[in-house]
Amino acid sequence: MLKSYEAIYENGQLTWLSEQPQVNSARVIITILQENLPSKKRRIPPSFIAGKGKTLGDIVSPIVNEEEWECLK
Repeated sequence: MLKSYEAIYENGQLTWLSEQPQVNSARVIITILQENLPSKKRRIPPSFIAGKGKTLGDIVSPIVNEEEWECLK
């Protein structure tokens, strides 16, 4: 049976964050979670396009009437 335990590895020592396994000897698989992952930079649009966008419809109602839908013809 596999069971997961959470611990912090620091300077060659494990500090258990939850219950400690009650075993004398075991084969283990270690997964390292990096704490300082690089954050994705948010793109900023150029200022020359500010105010030039138009909203043509919304997610509730279509832009054109259903009679104009090619898939219904």
